[in-house]
Amino acid sequence: MTKSISMIKITQTKSVIGSNYKKKRTMKALGIRKMHHSVTHKESPEILGMVNRVRELVKVEKV
Repeated sequence: MTKSISMIKITQTKSVIGSNYKKKRTMKALGIRKMHHSVTHKESPEILGMVNRVRELVKVEKV
C-alpha cells in the first residue's frame, strides 16, 4: 500500500504591505514573491503551519 503525496497550491491574494515582519518573512519562506503568484508545496505540518500564519493573505487549493 503506497501513501499518496498530497500537494497544495498557495496563491497570494492580498498585499503584504502593512503586515508585520513575521508575515512578510513567512511569505518569503513559502516562495511567494508578488500578488497572484502561486507556488506548489507538499502538504506537511510545517507548510500548513506557515499557511495558517498568513491565512488572510493567501488562497489554498488541493492539487
